Amino acid sequence: MKLGIMQPYLFPYIGYFQLINAVDNFVVYDDVQYIKNGWINRNAVLQSGGNASSTQFTFSVRHDSFEKKINDRQYSDAFPIEAKRFLKTLYYTYHNAPYYADAVELIQEILAYNDRCVSQYNTYSLQKISAYLGIKTKFLQSSTLKIPSELKSQDRVLWVCKHLGATTYVNSIGGQSLYCKEAFASRGLALYFLKPGDISYQQFSSVFVPNLSIIDVMMFNSPQKIGDFLNTYTLI
Repeated sequence: MKLGIMQPYLFPYIGYFQLINAVDNFVVYDDVQYIKNGWINRNAVLQSGGNASSTQFTFSVRHDSFEKKINDRQYSDAFPIEAKRFLKTLYYTYHNAPYYADAVELIQEILAYNDRCVSQYNTYSLQKISAYLGIKTKFLQSSTLKIPSELKSQDRVLWVCKHLGATTYVNSIGGQSLYCKEAFASRGLALYFLKPGDISYQQFSSVFVPNLSIIDVMMFNSPQKIGDFLNTYTLI
């Protein structure tokens, strides 16, 4: 069984969904500390005007104790206002994109979800987008696994792998400095890192803006075409 583990990002880039698609079970790593100014509550889309640049969007999170974990954090009371503003931004930027109608219908459904817990909301978003893309991977949340509190970093991931019966752990390419293949092999586990391939598609400008939110990918591509992108990677 192949397993992936990542923190619950909001509308992440396509490489995140490549990882979900590459594994049998995907653990939303939500019982770790919330990091301010990370990718948990923000991402980037095209800037309106067709000038081949990006702009960042953010959904605010309630001010709370720095020590609170992701599954203990809540989106702020401004969320409905921010959601309406975000939909307007998407309209001004993407209303002429070929798959705008389908993509925005899905995004509206996600934005209407009424659980403001950051973990629950982001997990719901990941599941809805995965279903739209035809991804069949099973989702779990680490906060439900009762991981021993004394375990940290790599040892924590190793415990999750063994607890769930994984034979292979797949991580994003950025995790190469965090995990040791020998440590996994000593526990009978294979470790691979997913390196996304070169993915480009026609946006409004002749200059392609890469690594934007999955929203941008869905605006310009059918789910079938995105399915091809999901398999454009190598495991190292």
